[in-house]
Amino acid sequence: MTKIILASGSPRRKQILQAIGLNIEIIKSPFIEQFDHEHFNYKSIEQLAYGKAKAVCDILTEDEYLVIGADTVVVLNNKVLGKPKNFEDAKNMLKMLSEKKHCVVTSICVINSKTKNFKIKSTTSYVEFNKLTEEMIVNYINNFKPYDKAGSYGIQELPKEFIKQIEGSYENIIGLCPKALKQLLFQHNYTN
Repeated sequence: MTKIILASGSPRRKQILQAIGLNIEIIKSPFIEQFDHEHFNYKSIEQLAYGKAKAVCDILTEDEYLVIGADTVVVLNNKVLGKPKNFEDAKNMLKMLSEKKHCVVTSICVINSKTKNFKIKSTTSYVEFNKLTEEMIVNYINNFKPYDKAGSYGIQELPKEFIKQIEGSYENIIGLCPKALKQLLFQHNYTN
C-alpha cells in the first residue's frame, strides 16, 4: 500500500487525518511561504499547498508516497488575513472580524512522489462572528495566544459567544476538509 506523508507540522491537520483512519508519516515542509495578502485568489493558495507538498517530494528518495500539502487562509472583503505578528496585530484582526461574515479557504494538494502526478482541491467555509467586545478579544488572545493561526483564531478553541454561524465544513476551518482529501486520494487510486 502506498504510504502517506503529511507535509505539515500542524497537530490539527494530523488529528483530522487520523480521525478518518489514515496512517500517516509527518515531514514538515521546508517550503518558504511568500504571499500577497492584499488580494485573495484561489490560484495563489493552491500554489502554496502545491509548494509545501512538492518541497517534501523533492527530499524523498525511495518508495512511493502520496504527499499531502495544505494551506488555510482567512479572507475578509477579498483581503487575506494571515498569521498575526504580535498582540496588537491579533487584536486588530479580531476587531475587523467582529460582526462580519468571512470565508476560510483551505487548499489541499496531493502529489505522487514517484510519478509527480498531482491533484489540487480548494474548499471554502464561512464563519460569521457576533459583536466582539475589547474584553472578549483580549481574554481570548491572552488565553490562547493565536499567533500561529490565520486570522488570529482557531475555530476549535473559540468561546461559543464569538460565533454567530458557520456554513460549510467545520474541519476545513480547522485546517483540512476530509471530504476534499478523500476525493483527491481517490483520484490517485488510494484506498485504505
